[in-house]
Amino acid sequence: MKKLLFVFGLIFSHVIFGQTAKEIIDKNIELSGGLTNWKLLNSVLLQGKVVLGIKDEYPIRIFQQRPNLTKTLITTGGKETAIEGFDGSKGYAMNYAANKLQEYPEYVPESFDNDFIDWENKGFDAKYLGKEKVGEIYCHKVELTKNVNKNMYYFDTKTYMLIKEVKKDETLVYSDFKKVGSLTMPFRIESSSTKKDGDYVMLLNRIDINKVFPANIFKF
Repeated sequence: MKKLLFVFGLIFSHVIFGQTAKEIIDKNIELSGGLTNWKLLNSVLLQGKVVLGIKDEYPIRIFQQRPNLTKTLITTGGKETAIEGFDGSKGYAMNYAANKLQEYPEYVPESFDNDFIDWENKGFDAKYLGKEKVGEIYCHKVELTKNVNKNMYYFDTKTYMLIKEVKKDETLVYSDFKKVGSLTMPFRIESSSTKKDGDYVMLLNRIDINKVFPANIFKF
């Protein structure tokens, strides 16, 4: 009987965790604008500055458009230069050793949507891992798994906004949330990695959504 109760306990706890993970993700999507509005999002233009190290600051613009088009430009010495992007078939990134933009055949573009938008249809499994503090904020910790890839997401227990995202090679911390149309987006993004040479803080002063970009904007 004890063994039977133990088995039922495991099944029951798994169901609770599974439901809790789904509820947390659903709540985030609902309170940040709703699934319909996120799916109607077709393009984003981020503008602000990126801070590298202590003093190095550069104006930055990032163009993104469904399904995976992207282009990042920074301004140095009064000149705006593309440093990374994907034009729909080829990926590019700045080779700083050679001081020029070059094509990368193995460039893998990121999805326009976050993983947890339609996560079930994308083949992810979600697991609730309890609560954990991120800075001074208590968060729900959710793990999304697909094949061997695992990402951790930390949602504010009060607002359900995504505060932290841990990927294989990068950790992202989000803050300064503001309304952009019907959606709520972070205007401060902090990135860190084990390599440390790619760490940055992005401070945005403007986000435009669903703009119609020029046809050649993603060309390199």
